[in-house]
Amino acid sequence: MLKIAYHPYYNHPLKKGHRFPMEKYELLQLQLMYEGTCAEENFFEPELLQNHKQILEVHDAEYFYDLLNLTLNHQAALKIGFLLNERLIAREICIASGTLQATAYALQYGIAMNIAGGTHHAYSSHGEGFCMLNDQAIAAKHILDQNISKRVLIVDLDVHQGNGTAEIFQDEPRVFTFSMHGKNNYPFEKEQSDLDIELDDNTNDATYLEILKQTLPKLITEQQPDFIFYLCGVDVIASDKLGKLGLSIAGCKARDRFVLETCKRHEIPVMCSMGGGYSPDIKTIIEAHTNTFRLAQELYF
Repeated sequence: MLKIAYHPYYNHPLKKGHRFPMEKYELLQLQLMYEGTCAEENFFEPELLQNHKQILEVHDAEYFYDLLNLTLNHQAALKIGFLLNERLIAREICIASGTLQATAYALQYGIAMNIAGGTHHAYSSHGEGFCMLNDQAIAAKHILDQNISKRVLIVDLDVHQGNGTAEIFQDEPRVFTFSMHGKNNYPFEKEQSDLDIELDDNTNDATYLEILKQTLPKLITEQQPDFIFYLCGVDVIASDKLGKLGLSIAGCKARDRFVLETCKRHEIPVMCSMGGGYSPDIKTIIEAHTNTFRLAQELYF
């Protein structure tokens, strides 16, 4: 069964006009249920982690407790882009918990998903770009430390480079970080992933898919991962306010199909976090994200 992390905390109240489309999380769950792609039993509510051990394996204690106690300095909070409060920090811990639990389900069923997550701009010692705790990094470190996995591949296809993930794993040989992103987009000072592919503005479906198809199978052959984390942001779509690429919704779906088919063909468990999506019309965001879940059901179940 496809297992999906979802918690009411995911839809966090923001000031009217905030550019982050927080309502997409609730709408995505409702759409999946409405159209019959998923049923109630597909969703699980992540537990709020009482033991923060897994988080502290990735994030500096001083930074994490400043978040938890709401004592982060003003400049550091501004970089994150949200007004910090207890519910927001609980939300971040909940997202990390969801990805940890989804990782366990992926090992059981071949794939599992988190409606939120993909918080790849969270560094070990600070947050930025709407990201505070790096959910996939936390889960990757956990399965490595528990000897559940020997070799992890992170496939980050959000339009923005996974700078925080690159920094966290810069000296970790058991994790290979692959980020394919817009060249002329945030973050403007990029970190060094194990493999970065920078794309020109307005890169279209055909060019994008050709590069991906030349890269991912080769990476799997070379790196021999036994687990994959897939960050499937839909901000690669041409209409996205914070992206500069030129993919169509169909092209984005073809990207997801190729990644998931490749994971399945190689029998490598995959955990998917949704990442970004900022098109002006919320329907566009929901349709693009929903496609990822539709494909997971079609290909695996």
